[in-house]
Amino acid sequence: MSTLVSTAAVEWTTTSNVADAMNLVRDRFPFPQSLDRQVPGCVNVSQTIMRHLPAAKTTRILDFGCGFGEKAAVLSALGYQCSAYDDLQDDWHKFPGNREAIEKFAAGIGVEFRLARGGQFPWAPRTFDLVMLNDVIEHLHDSPRTLLNSLLQLLKEDGFLLITVPNAVNIRKRIDVLFGRTNHQNFKFYYWHPDPWRGHVREYTKGDLRLLSQHLGLKLIELRACDHMLGRIPRPFHPFYRAVTGVFRGWKDSWLLIAKKEKGWKPRKMTRAEVSHLISGLGLGVYPSGTTRIANTV
Repeated sequence: MSTLVSTAAVEWTTTSNVADAMNLVRDRFPFPQSLDRQVPGCVNVSQTIMRHLPAAKTTRILDFGCGFGEKAAVLSALGYQCSAYDDLQDDWHKFPGNREAIEKFAAGIGVEFRLARGGQFPWAPRTFDLVMLNDVIEHLHDSPRTLLNSLLQLLKEDGFLLITVPNAVNIRKRIDVLFGRTNHQNFKFYYWHPDPWRGHVREYTKGDLRLLSQHLGLKLIELRACDHMLGRIPRPFHPFYRAVTGVFRGWKDSWLLIAKKEKGWKPRKMTRAEVSHLISGLGLGVYPSGTTRIANTV
């Protein structure tokens, strides 16, 4: 079940320029103190999508786990027909007035916002030209397989899946580990955080994302490192960061994946031979029942 925020009768100016679109969103964004940190990701995601999909009101995009909704807003300002989906259950969502502010913001910028309440997605199969998950899958406690295969059902043939994630081996984490510090969430924050935990569970490397595309049965279009978190780095350190990550690009803060769902796509399952090979390669044991849990994916 989901809640629809209507966008009917919304008058919303569009532009073909990403910088102008950012300014249009900035004028209406309900959390101005948070937007600056989102700008690099908004710009990169928007420019990437524009390279692969023409901006038109007939081109439909779903922003799954939209958070603030800023990326869907920028794409709406660029002329795309955008839908956004989120359960709004993060801690900051629950501050008085925040949920209402997000819903009002979406309604005012021509984005169809759906509040997730569990159950099936509120769209028919093959509705969207692109589905994107920005900084979402690292929060999942289970494999992303089931969720992503379900979302791929919503994509049209030759549609695109776009995923951005923090880089599990970025420069900050490499330095932290070098000095004996954790590369995970601050332990004090994690320990005292009220249940349920909605922070990062499993972050990704370039190789992980390449395998993800392969296992999903998609055609890999782009997989590259990018700078989405420069706003979290003190400005005096920007030249150092850019110089080092310009040479070691795999040390940048984030990854962006875009892959295509080709004609005839079906959710991929492992053959028994593949399961046996994976089990032997990983040294996994057999459960008392004589089967392994991974065999359930066959």
